[in-house]
Parts: sequence; C-alpha cells; structure tokens
Amino acid sequence: MSENRQTPRVLLHNDETTILATRLRAVMPDVEIAECNSYDGLGKVIADFRPDVAYSVRFSGTPAFPTADILAKGAPRWISVGGSGVDHLGEWNTDKVTVTNSAGVAAAMMAEYVFGAALHFTLDIAGLQRDQAAHHWQVGRMMLPLQGKTMLIVGLGHTGQEIAQRAKAFGMRVLGTRARPVPMDNVDEVHASDSVSDLWAQADIIAVSVPLLPSTHNLIDARAFAAMKPSAILVDVSRGGVTNENALINALRNQAIAGAAMDVFETEPLPQDSPLWPLENLLISPHCSSVFADWANHSFEMFIENLARWRRGAILNNIVNPARGY
Repeated sequence: MSENRQTPRVLLHNDETTILATRLRAVMPDVEIAECNSYDGLGKVIADFRPDVAYSVRFSGTPAFPTADILAKGAPRWISVGGSGVDHLGEWNTDKVTVTNSAGVAAAMMAEYVFGAALHFTLDIAGLQRDQAAHHWQVGRMMLPLQGKTMLIVGLGHTGQEIAQRAKAFGMRVLGTRARPVPMDNVDEVHASDSVSDLWAQADIIAVSVPLLPSTHNLIDARAFAAMKPSAILVDVSRGGVTNENALINALRNQAIAGAAMDVFETEPLPQDSPLWPLENLLISPHCSSVFADWANHSFEMFIENLARWRRGAILNNIVNPARGY
C-alpha cells in the first residue's frame, strides 16, 4: 500500500454525514471530504470527487443500494462498510478494490438480542402479558429454564462468540459451527459448517449469525425444521435469505418448532401482506438487533483507526474475502 496518498479523498456515504465529517476533520484536518446522503446521488459524487476511500453505511435497504456506482471504474480503492454484512456489494475484484467491514461492533448487542428473544419464549412473556391484560392469575404457571439446555450457534464469528459467552453464563451446553473448526472458548463442541445438519436435533435454542453466501442461502429449510425438536426456538440475526421463509411459516403453523424470532427478512421492510405477521409463535423485529445508541460512533471510530493504518501503509483490519463474505 505504499502508493496510498498522504492526503486521501474520503467519501462519507450515510443518511447523516455531518457528524461524521466533523469527527474526521477533528482528528485528520488535512483529509479532503465529500458527503453523500442518498443512494441516487452517489454516482455523480463519485464521478466528480473521485474518492480514494469511501465509508458507506447501507441506510435505505439492500435492493436499492447503488452497488454499480460504488464499484464502478474510478470508484474508491477502499470501501469501508459501516456494518458487518457486505452482501449488498455482490462480488468485487480484490485486485482493484479492498472492502473492509465493522464486524464485531455490535456483536455484544446482538448477543443480548438473542437471549432476549429466547427468554421471550422460555418465560412465555406473551402469555404473561395476555394474563395481565385479562386480570388472570394462573396458578401453577411454569417457567422453562435455559440452564442445562443446548444452544446451537450457527456461525461462530464475533457475534457467535458473544452468544457463546452468555450461553455459558446461563449454564448451557454450547455447540457451534464455523468454516474452520478449531477449539474455542465457551464452546463445548465446534463443528464444520457443512455438518450443521447433524446438529439440528440436539438443539433447544438455535442462534443463526452467518453471512449470506451461496452456501448459506436457504440453509434453514424444510429439512432443517423437520430435524429440529418440536420444543426448539430459532433466533435469526444473520441476513434475510438464510432462513427459508416459506419453510419457516409452515414450521410455525404446524408447530414443528416452538417459536422463532426473526430480525432479518428476504424483503425489508417486511411487506404489509406477509403471512409472517400474524403468526403468534413468531417474534418480528425490524433488523434492529445490531442497532443501539452508540453503534454508529463505534463503527466510525473503527474506520478512523483503519484510515490511519491505510495512510501509513499498514494492513487494514477486517478485510473481507468476497468468497467467504467476511
């Protein structure tokens, strides 16, 4: 990276860039900055400004993202994605552009979401709320403990490891999958990703935190649901398309599993007429498991640190391999 200019042109692509630009100028006053707050205007800004680097946050959904513009000829040589997912970029030529992400920035929050969702079902929060609304005191109501149960974590990346740590705090047995299975802290058994079908039947809680790749598209399909326990709870914080939604609908309607919490969907926002909405054993959230008050600041601080590395010719952190998606 010896060819990196000492005074780079940095494009900030977000729905609200003013705060980011102010922060960047405070620590690197010599950097040239351009701001773009829309999808439609990105191509023109890139053509006029010709940035070396782009910090980009997907803010109006994946289908509309201007992938062709940000990867076009003359576009940035380094794209820093403000989130962890990069599937909205499709494929890119690693000889012409480097893509990094902010993997791990929201891992702890996402792990908390997983357990909040799991406890929603194991403590029957919805049932308690119905009883409260009806002024009904149900004698003998039973709680379902997590202690002693088995957690299957599909994808032991940053988020998966945070989930594992919390699962152990609950006294759970932890199984997990990753592309390169090696022993890991807080995980009782680490299996290869392609052996996950052998693990469905063992799990009481299944947490999904993998990138969307050809190998993970429709990973959780009708066969997977058929192999799960009727008492199993699925929590998906990965990407829309990893769980087959038609299979999920059938599984929940037929009580093939006890419940599911979905934070990601094939189409976002979830269409008003989606048959997922009325399912009582489904908890729906609007892709918010990674969103908390300071996530944007944390992500941008990771970018600033990486930009300092880029300027001095050091290897960037969190370089994404497009074949792996992380």
